[in-house]
Amino acid sequence: MQDAEKESVFFFGARQTGKTTLLNRLFPDARYYDLLKSEEFERLSRRPQLLREELQDFPAHSLVVIDEIQKLPTLLDEVHWLMVNRDLRFVLTGSSARKLRRSGANLLGGRALVNNFYPLVSAEIPDFDIDRAVNNGMLPRHYLVADATKRHSGYVGLYLQTEIVDEAVVRNLPSFNRFLEVAALTSGEMLVYANVAQDCGVSAVTARSYFDILVDTLFGYVIPAYTKTVKRKLIQAPKFYLFDVGVANYLMHRSHLKQGSPEYGHAFEHLIIQEMMAYLGYQSRQGELSYWRTGTGVEIDAVLGDAAVGIEIKSTSEVKDNQLKGLRSFGQDYPEARLMVVSNDLYKRRKDNIEIFPVKEFLSDLWAGRIV
Repeated sequence: MQDAEKESVFFFGARQTGKTTLLNRLFPDARYYDLLKSEEFERLSRRPQLLREELQDFPAHSLVVIDEIQKLPTLLDEVHWLMVNRDLRFVLTGSSARKLRRSGANLLGGRALVNNFYPLVSAEIPDFDIDRAVNNGMLPRHYLVADATKRHSGYVGLYLQTEIVDEAVVRNLPSFNRFLEVAALTSGEMLVYANVAQDCGVSAVTARSYFDILVDTLFGYVIPAYTKTVKRKLIQAPKFYLFDVGVANYLMHRSHLKQGSPEYGHAFEHLIIQEMMAYLGYQSRQGELSYWRTGTGVEIDAVLGDAAVGIEIKSTSEVKDNQLKGLRSFGQDYPEARLMVVSNDLYKRRKDNIEIFPVKEFLSDLWAGRIV
């Protein structure tokens, strides 16, 4: 949030990721408007100009926080005026940019930077517990408890109520509920809209629009296929991931995951992708994560940058030679790439030109800027 020291910013993140807590800690002296408070929302929705009247005598460069700005997009006209005429700075938080865009709201003419906020990451947690993260996910309230199932249930219900029902985003809530479970099952898989549509009993166009809703409400993201090659025919379909592995676990009805099981392996991969997404997002490098798969099915889980780093993610406690086929093929096509495996190996080691990282060492190096 260093941008907020000098600039106005939009600050978007999924619900309960800790946006409000962070802003209260970083900017305790800022004027704060919380649109989740019914009385605050009611008075400003009735007379948006109250914002201008209350702030026009503030000293220049003062900071104002408006939480959940998507609930009242008309305030952005007043924000714009105060930025231009009173030189005030704003942090405008929200769990979705969808309503702002679709309402035709004033997006401040490029005068506000856009920052995304993610669930907790390993670097923020002393004594980080990989198994707890794989099972509970990284939303603060979920990571901290022994069993987050009830909290996941409440979270999904809150998402459906506040982002889908209250905003009248879809007409058929039961079909969207079914879609949400199917979307979780596709998390980490190639995205084929026709297959999802068939499983949900909706058209492919509707399925695509539902995925757009998940991305717009920050409930999921799409990772493209890496396709820059002259040697092989590559798959071009993207992959989809829910924004948090714990929420994905709940929607997939999987719990109490143990190392060695296929379910643990899928969740482990999801968690590492989630960490890389957050790292690149905070570094303003969101477009630098992709995956690689050939037409014959040879694949690696992650590509960073322009084939700068190729990564396989294996939850096994000892990576075997037969698990390195994808990385070796990738290395043949991109000989300058750094090749690595993230695993539960006890110690870091090297097999030919492939580095095998224990997961915690990889995450430590990632957040220290030593991976990419």
